[in-house]
Amino acid sequence: MGRRHLVGVATFALLFAVWYTLTTLTHAIGPGRFPAPAETWDALRQIAITGYADARLHAHVLHSVKLVLLGFAAATIIGVPLGLAMGASRAFEAFVNPAFLLIRPIPPLAWIPLAIVWLGLGDAAKVLIIWFAAFVPAVINSYSGVRAIEPHLLEASRMLGVSRPMLVREVLVPGAMPMIFTGLRLSLQACWTTLVAGELIGAIAGLGHVLYQASLDIFPAMIVVGMAAVAVTGAAMTMVLGRIERHVLRWRVQR
Repeated sequence: MGRRHLVGVATFALLFAVWYTLTTLTHAIGPGRFPAPAETWDALRQIAITGYADARLHAHVLHSVKLVLLGFAAATIIGVPLGLAMGASRAFEAFVNPAFLLIRPIPPLAWIPLAIVWLGLGDAAKVLIIWFAAFVPAVINSYSGVRAIEPHLLEASRMLGVSRPMLVREVLVPGAMPMIFTGLRLSLQACWTTLVAGELIGAIAGLGHVLYQASLDIFPAMIVVGMAAVAVTGAAMTMVLGRIERHVLRWRVQR
């Protein structure tokens, strides 16, 4: 792990050196196209201390995190059980799958107009869009996790007379858990991608709102700060999810 961290630090140092050289030393890239490190630092200080787009940086981050958590939680609560049920029951899959196959190809952003019609320009519409973006990966990976369970485990459970609730609790859920967490990671990434797009329209706070306002103001340094804030916050949430996964799947790590 120490070697990996050193490689990561070296990569960031190299990227920063290239950035500084092209924008500050040689001026190969003008400030109107991409900001220099000093300009980006000034923009970061501005939004962190005095604020930008009607709020300071921490308020924008907290607002975006709240929307992501609401949409992600709703998608997990609905999508994971639905995927498990589809994987466990052929009859249930035959009943639900046609509707799921119909809505699955629709991009999450295509729901924005309908969400605005239903719920207006407030946070509820954004949570709905985020929920849909996270819902599809959660269902697909939960379904795949159940179908990937070794058939002999299911046969042995039936031979031992295991009840349906116990089969779900002791066999299906643990067996599908690695794929479930894979789906949750994809869902979390989709949440952030959709959130930024959703906050570009009709938002009063959030990192997407910062990006939108900075584009109107032709403020490249603030755009870079907003993009970096999205990257850091999304990476932090992914790390938390990874820690939860390692805790839940301790048996897999130990093996």
